[in-house]
Amino acid sequence: MTERAASRTAILVCQGRAVADGRLGVGRFADPIAVELLLDAEREIVERVRGGLVPKPVGARIEYELLTATSEVLAARTVAIDDAVREAGNPQLVILGAGLDARAWRMPELADTAVFEVDHPASQAEKRERLGERKALAAVRFVPVDFGTDSLGAALTAAGHDESRPTTWIWEGVVPYLTPAEVGETVTEVAKRSAPGSRLITTYPTPNRLYHYGRRVMELLLSLTGRTNPMAREPQRSSWTPDTMAAVLTARGFTVTGDRDMIGVALDSGVAGKRESFLSTGRLLVADRH
Repeated sequence: MTERAASRTAILVCQGRAVADGRLGVGRFADPIAVELLLDAEREIVERVRGGLVPKPVGARIEYELLTATSEVLAARTVAIDDAVREAGNPQLVILGAGLDARAWRMPELADTAVFEVDHPASQAEKRERLGERKALAAVRFVPVDFGTDSLGAALTAAGHDESRPTTWIWEGVVPYLTPAEVGETVTEVAKRSAPGSRLITTYPTPNRLYHYGRRVMELLLSLTGRTNPMAREPQRSSWTPDTMAAVLTARGFTVTGDRDMIGVALDSGVAGKRESFLSTGRLLVADRH
């Protein structure tokens, strides 16, 4: 993540949602705000993918395929996460590593929810600039946190988070970029602030040598063709089996109530994915605090 700009993966995620809007999981997935948060140059490839204009040059074709696959993953997991948020119905929602997430601007169910968006100060400043004067549907509180130096708990307290009330936590697309120790530290802090009835929704990567080999090849080809690698500054630092992830959560007082692979999530979400290699490495987990 750069000091003065949103992370490239945050932009890729937003582009993926923009590609999927109105095309994938129709009737269950919708994110019309996503395209509005993109700059003109970032929208160009979105329009090409939505129009099915497959480029011939190798670098451009890799970018096209990456965004197409990303749109399938994002549509599937967004439906599942949104459903889990609605089901919990908690008065507080904390989004860890919010990036360009638009839930507070597109989900009317959050109208009476206090939404806390936690992210790096630089990324958060850019998001607020991209939002402009758009009004959220929920009461949004931006919580700037540099995880390398700042205390998550102290920042949330200062923002008005009430640890005595149930909270739903969204931890989407962040775990891969953390070490096992950092994952454990974050879950410990989340558990401290989770009253009974709280829910943690997270996505995490599973060990998959074929996927990692494919990712390295893709990154090499992007470099050789002079294209931007959106994941260059955010290498994957951990992967988990369902058992090891469950152990981290149960040791801190959470009960895993659902843990599905992304292929199953896509099927349940009504997203007909064509690039299962991107779906095969991830899982979506829901854990509750009783």
